[in-house]
Amino acid sequence: MHDFVEHALDLLRKHDMAGFAGLWAEDGVLEFPFAGPGYPKRVEGRDAIREYLRDYPNLLDIREVTAKTVHETTDPAVVVVEFTVAGVVVATRKPYELSYIAVITVSDGFISHYRDYWSPLAAAEILGGAAELTAAFGG
Repeated sequence: MHDFVEHALDLLRKHDMAGFAGLWAEDGVLEFPFAGPGYPKRVEGRDAIREYLRDYPNLLDIREVTAKTVHETTDPAVVVVEFTVAGVVVATRKPYELSYIAVITVSDGFISHYRDYWSPLAAAEILGGAAELTAAFGG
């Protein structure tokens, strides 16, 4: 699982969102447990995930992963990853740093379920406000 996580984070650093989305199974799920009103709670299917992630590099230019901890679980198919990325907000050219926790389930070499725990408030702050966050990630 460590190699899988490293590969996924490397794709993010390279802004390869199609490659990152390609890690999902055809029927894989991307879930946002902390999504607020007006934001998607789930994105289902590799194609929908690819579309959802497509413009991410136009919003946030990830430059580096500044922290990473991978927690193995009692289920060999599940890993919990705590990570922080740093980069530049594309619209403002201001630096940012944002932390995530991901609970990832991998089946047959692909992500079947990815629960993405991130702070919408922190994202709104770095993007310049709630309206900018809604424009970027709203459903």
